[in-house]
Amino acid sequence: MRNPFVAVALAAGIVAAANAQSLVVPALPIDPGGVALPAESASAKETRFSFIAYGDTRGQADGFALQIEHGKVVERMIREITARAASDFPVRFVVQSGDGVNTGSVAEQWNVSYSPLIERLLRETGVPYFLVPGNHDVTGRAVDDPQRQPGLKNMLSVMSKIYPPEGSPRRLKGYPTFAFGYGNVFVITLDSNISGDEAQLDWTKGQLESLDRSRYRHVIAVFHHPIFSSGPHGGPIVETWTDAFRQLYMPLFRKHHVRMIIAGHDHLLDHFVERYSDAGGEHRLDQIVTGGGGAPIYTYRAEPDLKEYLAAGAADKVSVEHVVRPGREQEDNPHHFVLVRVDGERLSLEVITTATREYMPYGTKVVELDGVPTSR
Repeated sequence: MRNPFVAVALAAGIVAAANAQSLVVPALPIDPGGVALPAESASAKETRFSFIAYGDTRGQADGFALQIEHGKVVERMIREITARAASDFPVRFVVQSGDGVNTGSVAEQWNVSYSPLIERLLRETGVPYFLVPGNHDVTGRAVDDPQRQPGLKNMLSVMSKIYPPEGSPRRLKGYPTFAFGYGNVFVITLDSNISGDEAQLDWTKGQLESLDRSRYRHVIAVFHHPIFSSGPHGGPIVETWTDAFRQLYMPLFRKHHVRMIIAGHDHLLDHFVERYSDAGGEHRLDQIVTGGGGAPIYTYRAEPDLKEYLAAGAADKVSVEHVVRPGREQEDNPHHFVLVRVDGERLSLEVITTATREYMPYGTKVVELDGVPTSR
């Protein structure tokens, strides 16, 4: 005879499970409040402006409270954007290179700790904002790995009102991979967690091959894993994602004269300059790691081993210079963001920190990124 107490317990368990399922909160879309980039055609004549780049905003209390350190960065951004609004170089967009939250598969981390800060930034500045996926957002697993899907689903939901829509020529369908143009700058954002994915690589080739370079004088690539770093993820280590990007994307970037790479992953500031030459002349590619958006601070580890990389790029006469190194102590690597100024053919860069002590890694407030682009 069936035990009635067992039946009651089973029924209660089913009800409890159903209630728990109904209480699962989805990752809610950020409300941009009508803030968006103008159509590419509308900004075609813009050649003097600036944009902000930063990365790694995850916090140790994500899901329970606003990310305090990220909040300080956002506060400083609002001040800078507001102060420059009437200047010759107003801020026109913000890009974040990944790791928005600590565990992207947990919706509460987005809803509680991250999205309210971005909505405040959008609301108070009117400047568009774009997030690129980091490994903490979507994992570092392959595109079809089931463990990637919860974080990817949440991130796509969070950014659903900000990313170019599905079906747009500037969006890879089903991916958090997209591009946009403003003025004479074209930004291509990639998911470096799937750096070996053929669909993303083919889409990137298509974007670069069809690009009007008479207009888009500066191509900026934004992704999470840096090509070079002297932090904990770099030095003697060449991570799988970085290795694939070096082999698959860097020859493509040189072919199409990509001007700058913005990455994160290491929570510090690092800056390498790659120089190479081809039939069009000599070229410069600035590679900036700016992972100071609020995540726990990292420190210098060691110089990257570039022997194989330089050997692979010998035909292009590739050389690499390490122009800014992170500090060996945490206080030497404060939370920060970078402001890139576009002035026609020229770029310059300023590092802005939330720290009270002075932080001037270049020895000057604004550093000119020399090397005027040559013919495309």
